[in-house]
Amino acid sequence: MAFIERTGYTEDKVWNAILRAPFEARTWREGCYLMVSSMVGFLGAMYLLLGFVTGLSLVVVLVGIPLLALVIVGGRSWGALYRALSESMLRSPVPPPPQFRAGGMFGVVRSGLSDRAGWRALIFLAIESVLSWVSALVILTFVAFPAFLVVSPVVWLVVAPINYDSDGVAHQSVMQIGSVYFDTLPQMSALAVVGIVGLFFAPWPVRALASVERFLIGALLGATEDDARVEHLESSRAAFVDDSAATLRRVERDLHDGAQARLVTMAMALGRAEEKIARGEDASELVAAAHGTAKEALADLREVVRGIHPPALDVGIEAALQTLCSRSTVPVELSVLLPYRPGQSIETIAYFTVAELLTNVAKHASASSIWVDVHADGTTMVITVRDNGIGGAKIGGGTGLTGLLARAGSVDGTLRVDSPLGGPTVVTVQLPMTSEGSRL
Repeated sequence: MAFIERTGYTEDKVWNAILRAPFEARTWREGCYLMVSSMVGFLGAMYLLLGFVTGLSLVVVLVGIPLLALVIVGGRSWGALYRALSESMLRSPVPPPPQFRAGGMFGVVRSGLSDRAGWRALIFLAIESVLSWVSALVILTFVAFPAFLVVSPVVWLVVAPINYDSDGVAHQSVMQIGSVYFDTLPQMSALAVVGIVGLFFAPWPVRALASVERFLIGALLGATEDDARVEHLESSRAAFVDDSAATLRRVERDLHDGAQARLVTMAMALGRAEEKIARGEDASELVAAAHGTAKEALADLREVVRGIHPPALDVGIEAALQTLCSRSTVPVELSVLLPYRPGQSIETIAYFTVAELLTNVAKHASASSIWVDVHADGTTMVITVRDNGIGGAKIGGGTGLTGLLARAGSVDGTLRVDSPLGGPTVVTVQLPMTSEGSRL
């Protein structure tokens, strides 16, 4: 009772849970998983035994080395099988480890012998070879035996089995404990009641063992934190490379349609001016037009350069953000408090992130005010952009936020969006403060 009070459960809730448990789908799924895993576990134990015994015995003739590598890599298949069972029966999906990568025959052997995912799967199989016996014992003790007790009166009445004691006396009994034979209807009814009670308590050891299995599958057969981090970095950097390629195409297009076109126009005007001067005619109008075109080309080039690396960043992120916010069509309140200057790449990402977010607010948020806060949290730069607009922003809703997520992920940063319908929208970006930063 004291335990029930400490955990917040009432006595009624406990009894309701006990009465419902045998009929819940979870109990049946996990019970089926234990039966299947016990059989698969026996096969896994045979795989380990035959694989390592054969491989180690053939090491002296060198054939055993690639065979051992094959056994280790083959552990991945067993891991995939158990992850599938975990997802379908335990309702616990586990992300797979990184794919096995190797090149050439010797590369396959070397990578196979050092394959961490394969070794972890073999460790799981070794543990599972013991747990399979435990699973079988749990099913027999807490499920099969109580179920047999429940149907034993029917067997007793229909089959009417006859057993003889040591004195040769016949007993119509399906069960005996010591010298006591259960051979009367009240006794058989009592066994059925015991079996029913046992079935109501059977789900709890089943669930406990299933929880152990769920933990082991997640700990040994799934992707580790390092694996997930590497995969995230690879995907985010691939997306960042695509974003960089798109930026290069945009710069090429801007140069072709802007500065290059103006320079061609200027060259043609100067050519005509040269012809007029050669004939002794007045070419001042053409020279003036060429001069104006040159100014426009310079302005276009400045815009292109600003899109690659803003000149304001040369004096620091705070000054660059002040310049950026001053050009915003929506009033911006800026706060920057950093103990030292971040690395150049971090400053560039921070600048373009804020620029994109300000543009998004101006285009889509219908906001009247924006607040931008940049501060340090240990070795992390935290950028918060908040507006009082209509909300509804989400990652994946357009290319803008998705690109910013990839840009932040390329340096192991994060981006989080909190934007309920009706607003406000708060975008929080965390970037590492690189040690290369110089003191402000």
